[in-house]
Amino acid sequence: MTEHIMTKQEASKHFNIPIRILDEYERWGLCSAVKKVMGKWQYDDSDLEKLSLIMTLHDVGFNSEEIEIYMRLLLNDKDTDKKQLDMLNEKRDAILDRIHFREKQLDRLDYLRYEINKSIKSKR
Repeated sequence: MTEHIMTKQEASKHFNIPIRILDEYERWGLCSAVKKVMGKWQYDDSDLEKLSLIMTLHDVGFNSEEIEIYMRLLLNDKDTDKKQLDMLNEKRDAILDRIHFREKQLDRLDYLRYEINKSIKSKR
């Protein structure tokens, strides 16, 4: 399989990764595979896999600080699976709490709608 090497702009455009995320990735220094050639960053397949995970973590609600911690755990040679799983479980629980809160809001809205509809029907 051929290794792909891309500039920051190519990676951003091809994989729809915001430049600010690529800037964070470079600033964190998490990847030894990123090379600077003639003043421009070059991303290889390994970088693109990590960036894909970073985008997924952004999509599920991780903030930049959480992503950096998660990625450092992932790239650490020591056994960090439990810590990574704890972070994912914590994020999942927070999302479920928000979903349940929204469900309660919907129930209240539906009750108010029901009361108004009931009032409208009784006026007919």
